[in-house]
Amino acid sequence: MTMDFSAGNTELWNLILQLGIISAILLVSNILRRKLPMIQKLLLPTAVLGGFLLLGLRLTGWVYIDTALLETLTYHGLAIGFIALSIRTIRKEKLQDGVGRVGMKSGALIASTYVMQGLLGLLISVGLSYTLMPDLFQAAGILLPMGYGQGPGQANNIGTTYEGLGFVGGHSFAVSLAAAGFLSACVVGVIYLNYLQRKGEIKRVKQTDDEEMMREGGVGVFQDPNEIPISQAVDKLTIQMALVLTVYLITYGVIVGLTSLSSSLGEGTARTITQLLWGFNFLIGALIAMLFRSIMFVLRKSKWMTHQYQNNYLLSRISGFFFDLMIVTGIASIDIGQLKTLWLPFVLMAVTGAIATFYYLRFICKRLYPDYYYAGLLSMYGMMTGTISSGVLLLREVDPFFKTRASTNLLVGSGFAILLGAPMLLLIAIAPNSPQMTWLTIGLLVVYFALMMVLMLGKKRKASK
Repeated sequence: MTMDFSAGNTELWNLILQLGIISAILLVSNILRRKLPMIQKLLLPTAVLGGFLLLGLRLTGWVYIDTALLETLTYHGLAIGFIALSIRTIRKEKLQDGVGRVGMKSGALIASTYVMQGLLGLLISVGLSYTLMPDLFQAAGILLPMGYGQGPGQANNIGTTYEGLGFVGGHSFAVSLAAAGFLSACVVGVIYLNYLQRKGEIKRVKQTDDEEMMREGGVGVFQDPNEIPISQAVDKLTIQMALVLTVYLITYGVIVGLTSLSSSLGEGTARTITQLLWGFNFLIGALIAMLFRSIMFVLRKSKWMTHQYQNNYLLSRISGFFFDLMIVTGIASIDIGQLKTLWLPFVLMAVTGAIATFYYLRFICKRLYPDYYYAGLLSMYGMMTGTISSGVLLLREVDPFFKTRASTNLLVGSGFAILLGAPMLLLIAIAPNSPQMTWLTIGLLVVYFALMMVLMLGKKRKASK
């Protein structure tokens, strides 16, 4: 039987057409961002603009887009992006002048902001459930740090998991919070930048072109010593994608194995664990990628492997592509119809989350980063309401060549935050189980927050003579 290659074979063409629409939207968004001064001043990332543009076209019916495919791309884009980042080689650079210590404190700051946002969100959702909205899912508030602190990919995963646990509209609610977070990062960040400039506190630096950034060291090295040669029989990008997708395949097998083992714990517990394992596939993938990277390092050290196969430049580009794709599809997949019944908690969390995050970071950054307070504050606010890219966008307005440690704090701090923020995963798991568990989560968050404050602001004891 001859295969039908015509437009009548929708299964053959659907994926290509949908990806073509998303790509065209990204190109149009990039043109709008470059040509419209108003959008440039807002510092709105191209992917965020593309997400809102695609959402508007989908809701008006001007463009057909498969929402199931959007959610699929968001889900896998997050995992593939983190795996590509985690499999990169680590350069041997000494942590001089206290970079490691400040990185640890930055990680505690990031984790404590998650906790603060989670506490604020839970107090709002629990308060509404006992007053104006008795049917509201009480644990809904812990989605605030997933949307603001983690971004659309994680919001998509946990929102979908909570929807499976009974939160009607949980996916759209969480992704909408992530979209509101991006707007907060850009709008509040730009307003504050202009305020500081008028007061003479900062001097905004004109954005530079790529050549100048390269001269200042702002662009990564394309080829490390002893890497596989460019002239090899297979393209270097093909090798990077093969490494990433192989790790993702292993991740799938590991999660399948873990879910099979959890079946012995009882139906209810197994269902919760299964949903969380698949919801946190990106974190498991990142851990497996780190293990994979360590194995490759040992093989090179023992001379079993003669070349370095990872190329950090290309792996960063792969992660950037999938993160941009994830942001577009995550925002575009919002179901406004489901959000209509949740407008009150959404507005309360979005507005108070932006305000509380700003003032909390303003208080802490003044103490952690006294030598580059505004650079530290703007970069952290951009990241803790959007993603690391929005943090870098705000930072480049005052530190375009990354001469302060603010950019390093985002990267090193995020690494420490993975460890320090791990208990949040447990709290996310127990919060929706019952009202009692929700209150227990609130109590544990208070203790957790106090520990992070001690880690950040506690003075180092001097050794006794």
